[in-house]
Amino acid sequence: MRPAGAPPGPAADFPAYCGDLFGELARADQRRWGEVYVRGLLDVPGRKTPARISEQVLGRRAVQQIQQFVNQSPWACGPVRGRLARQMTRAFRAEAWSVDEVVFTKNGDRSVGVARQYAASQERTVNCQLALAASLVGHAGSVPVNWRLVLPARWDADERLRGQAHLPEEERCRPRWAYVMEALDEMLDEWALEPLPVLADWRGESDPDPLLRGLEARGLGYVVRAAPHTPVVLPRRPAAVPGCRGTLAELAAHAARHTERTSVTWHDPVAERMRHSEFVTSPVLLRCEPAPGRGGGAAPRPRLLLADWPYGRHRPRGYWLTNLPARRLAEIVPLAQLGRFSEEALGRMHEEFGLGDFEGRSFRGWHHHVTLASAALGFDMVRQQADERALSETGA
Repeated sequence: MRPAGAPPGPAADFPAYCGDLFGELARADQRRWGEVYVRGLLDVPGRKTPARISEQVLGRRAVQQIQQFVNQSPWACGPVRGRLARQMTRAFRAEAWSVDEVVFTKNGDRSVGVARQYAASQERTVNCQLALAASLVGHAGSVPVNWRLVLPARWDADERLRGQAHLPEEERCRPRWAYVMEALDEMLDEWALEPLPVLADWRGESDPDPLLRGLEARGLGYVVRAAPHTPVVLPRRPAAVPGCRGTLAELAAHAARHTERTSVTWHDPVAERMRHSEFVTSPVLLRCEPAPGRGGGAAPRPRLLLADWPYGRHRPRGYWLTNLPARRLAEIVPLAQLGRFSEEALGRMHEEFGLGDFEGRSFRGWHHHVTLASAALGFDMVRQQADERALSETGA
């Protein structure tokens, strides 16, 4: 992995990368400040403030101009994100889309979307902004290409807060699955990306059914991690007798009593080692309701519970819900592990590319900043791939 701030490889052309990324911005000064800001996120050590970026990239202070570009300038994030996504599909082979919660801890309560709220990824209540990042992920790594800021309910009615953050009228508190569907629809319909299986950790949500039905309505495969207490319909014997309510944990226990466990060996792409475990599978029924979002089309594929349950353990180590065929278990298990790449990439963005360094309060400014931080990580991926190709050619 390349250290933060390392110079680009010989085949990685930063001006060309930014030229394509910001090609749809209306004004030349917007395109210039976009390049300056991304360069600062890549190269400035420590905290990435407008003052430090301008001084180290330009050799002079240009705080007002950078703040204007990030906070007030009316350029749209969608086209930039779409171009980033297309660049990343050329830079590495994406095998899935991963949806991850991202926590931005805050001290005050005026930045857009801030509240004391439960962060499932940290298993605690935090004063923070919560976001959902949709990433392209593969064995070469991961880059978040789409973002949604999750608004707490307190931001719906407080007109003073909304006005100070310049929050658009249509932005309201919604269920998390609705934010996910909106982001994926943009990727499918507006950016025309090739559909890939969706990975998500939904253990913090009591009911994964709306998410699954939304994905099924769009014809998307998925591997979604769920909590053991997730309510399901348990089978009864004889089969003609209707089932009763239970949990995923109870369904896994039932399956373990009546079916054989399947042994799977796979290569862990993060730890770079072979792993082995036993898995219990079972058809799963959550509940019957119309799918949110798009209607019509073919019937969705059956859902499957996948429980990681090695012999000798009293309970499974994890539970996943998937609509991918059970016969592909040797492919589903390593696919689920790819979500760790997206977690690692988001951690690097905080540590190396200033993801959490934005000090503005506005909705537009927040979206601009996270988009540009994604662009910085994207260029790091581009130059990493360029360096690997150069080494390969030299070795050849």
